[in-house]
Amino acid sequence: MRPECSLTLSFLEWRGCIAEKDNYKGSRLGDGYPQSLMNSLELEIEERTFTAELHEDKAPESVAAMQEFLPLQSELMHVRWSGHATWINIDEIELPELPRENHTVYPSCGDILLYPGYRNEQEILVPCGSTCFKSPAGELAGNHVATLDAPREELREMEQETLRTGMKDVTIRLKE
Repeated sequence: MRPECSLTLSFLEWRGCIAEKDNYKGSRLGDGYPQSLMNSLELEIEERTFTAELHEDKAPESVAAMQEFLPLQSELMHVRWSGHATWINIDEIELPELPRENHTVYPSCGDILLYPGYRNEQEILVPCGSTCFKSPAGELAGNHVATLDAPREELREMEQETLRTGMKDVTIRLKE
């Protein structure tokens, strides 16, 4: 580890040291990492609140990038090309260049994907059923950053509501 990688660094400075910490994979709070590193999200979609476990061990750079722009207030809308899913446009957020991490074209119900805009607009995809992530540019592989702890029926109902009635207000924040 570089000498400048110490516990006195800010979270943004510390991010650059992640890859150099030998035992990073699977580490949690209390292993010498900043207390600002949370391992779950809270998604508030109008009257519903869901929690999601972040996958820091499988997509560390993508999770860190997401933590930087949270909390996020936006609109959840139905996908146009991908099947049974909803999405949040995050094109206005300046993301760092992210590698493909834990990426998939065929996410499971409740997986949360961060797509940093390799070939299309930046977005957060929330699959609610059978999904093949794609756009007019073809199939897209998003980074699987979290998994919702929600019944499949509730996600399917939310997806159907966005299809019938349009966009829903959504807030995503780190869960304390």
